[in-house]
Amino acid sequence: MEAAKADKSIAHEIGGIQNDTFRFGLNSVKSEISGSHPLQSAYQSAKEVQEQMKRRILVNTYGTALPLKMDLDRQMLSRFQRPPGPIPSSMLGFEALTGSLEGFGFEDYLNDPRESETFRPLDLHHGMEVRVGLSKGPACPSFM
Repeated sequence: MEAAKADKSIAHEIGGIQNDTFRFGLNSVKSEISGSHPLQSAYQSAKEVQEQMKRRILVNTYGTALPLKMDLDRQMLSRFQRPPGPIPSSMLGFEALTGSLEGFGFEDYLNDPRESETFRPLDLHHGMEVRVGLSKGPACPSFM
């Protein structure tokens, strides 16, 4: 059964590198080594530390069952998405659980990145192939 499934898939990687330039864009060494901006990595690490502290406080206050239940809810709500298409998933339940509804991000006062001139339109077929596991790579290459 596994061999029949493996024969039907098309390998997009040769030597561990994605060589599909039309789908994934040009490869660059700099983008693989470093992030997009130093502040972005600092923000991510501070956010992770804050989430770990919040989890420790919940464990000390309510026991281990509540954080485990919250992790299970987070996993379920992060998987619930619409199929790839013109209407993006709002992920409202996940945002309510994580508390990001109260946040005021750049997309709230600047333009939405999906409305940019450099935004690539979504390839529905490739998005579903990635979701089902027939293809590798990001479901939607966002910017050129």
